[in-house]
Amino acid sequence: QVKLVESGGGLVQAGGSLRLSCVASGITFRIRNMGWYRQAPGKQRELVALISSADSASTTYADSVKGRFTISRDNAKNSVYLQMNSLKPEDTAVYYCKALAYDDWGQGTQVTVSS
Repeated sequence: QVKLVESGGGLVQAGGSLRLSCVASGITFRIRNMGWYRQAPGKQRELVALISSADSASTTYADSVKGRFTISRDNAKNSVYLQMNSLKPEDTAVYYCKALAYDDWGQGTQVTVSS
């Protein structure tokens, strides 16, 4: 059974930083491509960042977060992270991690950026 537990969200002022964490279980983590997604009120869930499996760990970012967000992984801890810098009010959303090969979602973590 896939389980994803996100943490690290909170309330921050514009220009601030947060680091999100996600611990995965029930999967062979190191071989899985992982992603961070977000869903703002009244909007569809969107992809924020991807990181490929342990062999290459290549990364991809949505245009809206390039240069501000960094995705990383620690395979020893079955964890994926999202470092978010220079936060903007439009980054306000619930953030979710996901293993791309599976349909399961965690509960998400709320990020609120005040202006």
